[in-house]
Amino acid sequence: MTTFTDETRERAREIIARYPADRSRSALLPLLHLVQAEEGYVSPAGVTFCAEVLGLNKAQVGAVATFYTMYKRKPTGDFLVSVCTNTMCNVLGGQEVYDSLAEHLGVGHDETTADGKITLEHAECLAACDYGPVMTVNYDFFDGVDSTTAVGVVDELRTGGRPMPTRGARLCTLKEMAVQLAGFADDRDGAVADGGPGEPTLRGLRLAQQHGVSVSGFDPNTPIRSKAEADRAAAEAKAKAEAAKPAPAEAAAAPVKGSDGASAPTGAGTAPGVTAPEETSPQVRTAETRQPDAATSAPDAPGTTVPVDHTAPAAGDARAAEAAGVASNPPAGDGKPAGDEAGAQQRNLTEAKAGTDADGGGPADASETGAQK
Repeated sequence: MTTFTDETRERAREIIARYPADRSRSALLPLLHLVQAEEGYVSPAGVTFCAEVLGLNKAQVGAVATFYTMYKRKPTGDFLVSVCTNTMCNVLGGQEVYDSLAEHLGVGHDETTADGKITLEHAECLAACDYGPVMTVNYDFFDGVDSTTAVGVVDELRTGGRPMPTRGARLCTLKEMAVQLAGFADDRDGAVADGGPGEPTLRGLRLAQQHGVSVSGFDPNTPIRSKAEADRAAAEAKAKAEAAKPAPAEAAAAPVKGSDGASAPTGAGTAPGVTAPEETSPQVRTAETRQPDAATSAPDAPGTTVPVDHTAPAAGDARAAEAAGVASNPPAGDGKPAGDEAGAQQRNLTEAKAGTDADGGGPADASETGAQK
């Protein structure tokens, strides 16, 4: 079983500290990249590590790790070569590029060469249709490739070279890329200074300049504000917005207008016993909408039918129903999913055993008794 390094554990603590204490499970995605940076894939040991540091169970971590394709579940090469074979790139020759690489490397989809250097995969879409056909190496782009240029790139990688991507920074290994995806800077000297924009992107910029197309009110000479200046401006805007709000007493005293524009009688804005929508929780409003005949329903709630004779609908208890539902379904915490309660499990086992003892039946009878209960 893998024992993760002290550096990885320190980085894990740093990642978790980025999130509020009661939302630590939000750190799971970067933590999975972090363990992949050490092992080259998300191993069972990596799943266990993430579960332990976040207080989750392994099933919760595994569900996330198996959902996203960027988390690899088996050892992966130093360089992940992804070839787009979706519609646009395929029309332009993407499948031919993939087939040439598969034959040249002797591997298929999601397979790694014997030297551990290259892992090849189909990619459904790399979001670069104007550069097609495209492939990426550890998520950095090589645009407008063909079979010859693609084979040249992988051959250079296998001999220790680092071909320069069409767009993006200098190539790094998959493990080094995983560190960056976990939220840590590329510490290689000058690595992020390499590369440049693609020609189709520059073409769009030139056309905009040629025809004077720009965002309304945009001044390219506007200086970029510092964080302190931006925070100060945001605080001033918030203060102005708060000052512009009417006082609570004024808002309460304001008359409610009827459909003809005249002032309606006091209390006409809501049905008797109804709390104004902005004063109720989203859960209560949902319950009111689902039970439109309740006395607590707003008259204009979706699905509400107002009687022709304006007789008040029969009283219901949407709030009580909503409260009972919440009480019987406690939300999942960071430690265990909802329903994973030891008491309930023990009670089921006890009832099943009691059914077996009562009628002397075998395991099948006990199972049936437990199912009925």
